[in-house]
Amino acid sequence: MARAYQKWGKRLFDITLSVISLVFLSPIFILISLGILIEDGRPVIFKQKRVGKDGKQFIIYKFRSMAKDVGDIPSAEAKNVYITRVGKLIRRLSLDELPQLVNVLKGDMSIVGPRAALPSQARLCQLRKELGVMTLRPGLTGLAQVNSYDGMPEDEKAKWDFAYAKNVSFVADLNIIIRTFLYMLKPPPVY
Repeated sequence: MARAYQKWGKRLFDITLSVISLVFLSPIFILISLGILIEDGRPVIFKQKRVGKDGKQFIIYKFRSMAKDVGDIPSAEAKNVYITRVGKLIRRLSLDELPQLVNVLKGDMSIVGPRAALPSQARLCQLRKELGVMTLRPGLTGLAQVNSYDGMPEDEKAKWDFAYAKNVSFVADLNIIIRTFLYMLKPPPVY
């Protein structure tokens, strides 16, 4: 059963959930876009290269939460740059990640999987490659994320990703999705 889910069920689940979410959340997309436009202008969507399945790079989409022209930096370093007021709110609620539903629909990502690394995170990518994790599509959320991803050492991230890769299943994905919503209810990070 788990193999069937991995082979075709996971992708079907991703497409179904991303389409439903995009339709249902479209009013929120509009409100966030207007907030970003009013506060800091264009662009509304931040595009960044990430490492995906089998080490292939793709462009990830996020709502822009930092001031214009900040560049490519890991989230852990974001506290050192200006984050807009709208950006603080959407980051706190993880709404800046919503455009990644388009990445899921396109097949670049999955709803659940290892978090897409930046190309500059070479050590994390190498660890994932050694552990066989790179065969998975990166996810909007994953086992490492629900176990306090921010600030986690790269070797620990890779271990969580490996634990997920060994046990990919519909039940595991549902569990991680539920844990993600619970994680989002935690107190906000300090910026």
